[in-house]
Amino acid sequence: MKQNTTQNMIKANYNFKQLSQNYLFAEIARRVAQYKGNNPEKHVISLGIGDVTRPLVPEVIKAMHKAVDDEANATTFHGYGPEQGYDFLRDKISDFDYKQHGIDIEPDEIFVSDGAKSDTGNIIDLFGDDNVIGLTDPVYPVYMDSNVMSGHAGKPFNGTHEHIVSLPCTEANGFAPEIPDRTLDLIYLCYPNNPTGTTLTKMQLTAWVNYALANGSLILFDAAYEAFITDDTPHSIYEIEGAKKCAIEFRSYSKTAGFTGVRLGYTVVPKDIIVKDNGAGELELNQMWRRRQTTKFNGASYISQRGAEAIYSPQGRAEVEANINYYHKNASLMKQSLEESGFTVFGGVCSPYLWVKIPEGETSWSFFDKLLNKAALVTTPGVGFGPSGEGFIRLTAFGSHDDALEAMQRIKSIL
Repeated sequence: MKQNTTQNMIKANYNFKQLSQNYLFAEIARRVAQYKGNNPEKHVISLGIGDVTRPLVPEVIKAMHKAVDDEANATTFHGYGPEQGYDFLRDKISDFDYKQHGIDIEPDEIFVSDGAKSDTGNIIDLFGDDNVIGLTDPVYPVYMDSNVMSGHAGKPFNGTHEHIVSLPCTEANGFAPEIPDRTLDLIYLCYPNNPTGTTLTKMQLTAWVNYALANGSLILFDAAYEAFITDDTPHSIYEIEGAKKCAIEFRSYSKTAGFTGVRLGYTVVPKDIIVKDNGAGELELNQMWRRRQTTKFNGASYISQRGAEAIYSPQGRAEVEANINYYHKNASLMKQSLEESGFTVFGGVCSPYLWVKIPEGETSWSFFDKLLNKAALVTTPGVGFGPSGEGFIRLTAFGSHDDALEAMQRIKSIL
């Protein structure tokens, strides 16, 4: 048999060529690794990537230890679990996170997963390629990149993509996206916001819900940082009347309970949300997400879900709140110190993030490099979150008290 000498060409996903060369945090990691390699004697303090540093609380550890013991016994062993999450956790979420706050969310509207990052990236499986997508600027990079990878963003156009509408969040508008004068199909909102650390009032969220209802739009609401709210800011989009008809909500245990290494979160998809298919029929998003998850996801682990269940006990809640207060204290001292040093600082009140305006004459990346090379501090350049982030850096309050104090002293020393 004559061998075919023509090499077959595997067809790659062309959309990956439209991504920026490096994911923001991968580029930060590269620069930090290079600095550490050249300066092994330096104690580098990270105020960059939003990873927690406090250990899991005792109540969670106790529950996870018991769950491990369950897995060691044939009579209590758990193999594959329900893709949507175990009832013992979904019932707790429905009760403690919603019904006790006057919000009617049923357990079968809650889908437990391995984290909000996965779900915010995967939710776009439910939507077609021709939706107009509203993204705040600056924005958590996952929202943009996942739409680019999937082809939903469309072709490159004027520095962005044809299906993407930028919603600038700047100092001038209080970092609150303005209601557009055109129709958006999908709208990403993250509040308390990553990266700016700012919040939206109930009135501002109501305006977005009313817009979505009037235009047949869907809000994708990332509430990963709601546990840090200390005032009357809404914790959930469902505190707004009508939101169950036009909003999906994502939540995470990463920052709430220190689960960044455990990996657990959940998404709420109300049964009231109905969308049109291309044949002008109607589809229920709740059932679509269930179908997607049962096909592509095998469920979060039994052990991690037992750990999350424990934070809803009185003792678990108290321990988790103590950790959140620890980070709040960091944010407060950092904000005060930076303002005393002459910086303008946003966020850091209902959020673990501080959005710091950098000195004139600097760019986000040049100031990042200056803090790294002169003070051994890792931050996040604001422009990495979008063009409107230029002129800012993001700091996180997730380190230790001692590191937070030391970092502020180092910044003062190089000014």
